[in-house]
Amino acid sequence: MTEALDTRFTQFLLESQALKFGSFTLKSGRQSPYFINAGAFDDGARIATLGEFYAEKIQQEIAAGNLAARIDTVFGPAYKGIPLAVATTIAMQHRFNASIGYTFDRKEKKDHGDGGTMVGKPLEDGMNVLLVDDVMTAGTAVREVVPKLKAQANVNIVGLVLSVDRMERTKDSDLSAVQDVQREFGFPVFAIANVKEIFAAGHQLIGEHGQPYVTDEIAKAAEEYLTQYGA
Repeated sequence: MTEALDTRFTQFLLESQALKFGSFTLKSGRQSPYFINAGAFDDGARIATLGEFYAEKIQQEIAAGNLAARIDTVFGPAYKGIPLAVATTIAMQHRFNASIGYTFDRKEKKDHGDGGTMVGKPLEDGMNVLLVDDVMTAGTAVREVVPKLKAQANVNIVGLVLSVDRMERTKDSDLSAVQDVQREFGFPVFAIANVKEIFAAGHQLIGEHGQPYVTDEIAKAAEEYLTQYGA
């Protein structure tokens, strides 16, 4: 039987050294015992594999009726979302024969050539747009991107797919960032895996030294962190 998506994705994170354990200061100022670094997907094989995980998650949610079957373009916010959008659309074509555009924004408006703030498939009224991003902690990127999209055209944002949901409360509520974004914008948010799934899988997966990737000590630190900050 094929291993669950979250287990296979956890193994990929660990083997790519995208998931690290230690003490890390997050943008929020919190001290986290774990960190997911999308910058570790730094070669063709890794980014291609990552795109396949996104495509598989998208197809799962479409099949389950949780995501619109028609997706016109995948939007990745600059900068980390750019390779995610491209890799996802390539994987959707190769694995599921789904021809989907990709679009991303510029950090600064281009004042020469074709100009504008967007690159890739042009946004038009009525298009179904799927957002992709790496890890959501506070939802800041989404709040910056949605107004940009709506300023371009009257598009339908059908959902957001993340690599990892950290499942942390926002500073202003008891909701997680994912729950808060869903409440505020009304579209669903999906993650290939959440931190609880990752730590459960990592406790079962054996590393090169014959020990679980997630030791009891690491699991305890993660549990204490989520007790303090988890939603």
